[in-house]
Amino acid sequence: MEDTQLLRYGRQIMLPQIDITGQERLLSSTVLVIGLGGLGSPVALYLAAAGIGHLVLADHDKVELSNLQRQLLHGTADLGKYKTDSAVNTLTGINPEITLQPITLKLEDGALDEAISKVDVVVDGCDNFNTRFAVNRACVRHHKPLVSGAVIRFEGQVSVFDSRNAASPCYHCLYPEQGEHRETCSETGVLAPAAGIIGSIQAAETIKVLLGIGEPLVGRVLVLDALTMELRQIRLKKDTACPVCSQA
Repeated sequence: MEDTQLLRYGRQIMLPQIDITGQERLLSSTVLVIGLGGLGSPVALYLAAAGIGHLVLADHDKVELSNLQRQLLHGTADLGKYKTDSAVNTLTGINPEITLQPITLKLEDGALDEAISKVDVVVDGCDNFNTRFAVNRACVRHHKPLVSGAVIRFEGQVSVFDSRNAASPCYHCLYPEQGEHRETCSETGVLAPAAGIIGSIQAAETIKVLLGIGEPLVGRVLVLDALTMELRQIRLKKDTACPVCSQA
């Protein structure tokens, strides 16, 4: 590790759970961030700053004025640009030493499988349930850890679904695809810092999974109520009849 890297990541390297060995592992890791909005922004910002060596950034949308309240990867000068372009520019300014791979298309079918098969961890920051279900299925197929987050109004939740662990539930165990229609923040609104809190937790969980440290939120759903600033945990068991992960 070069001297500049020792300085840049020094506060992390000081942590005995990380040390130089852990930091080198982060520098050699690849993470796919799906969605560069309210959740994907803090996820990508913290992972870039922490020295994840290769970030794959997937989003097919362009920056709109209504995004700027909570999507901190993007600024007023980025209006009309693709979010991937804005994200690469912002993250390069934070850490020019890492590799950034933008994917400016809607990841689905074969493209989704190909992208997920090549990374170490997938972080879901999208706001579309169909995409969430597709990402979950692909992660189970390829045995890739999925760090999932969601936020709406003043509420948010985070969980880790790790199909490498036979006892781990998957996203479908939490939300069956045949469930009732669920609201989105575009329909109900969202508190900007709530997205920041959830996205930051997703980033922390990603680093823990990459390094194999601590206790990732596998089999647990962390739920935030920002109005009361309370955090609670819900235990989640694997559905033995789950059509996605029961036979994985």
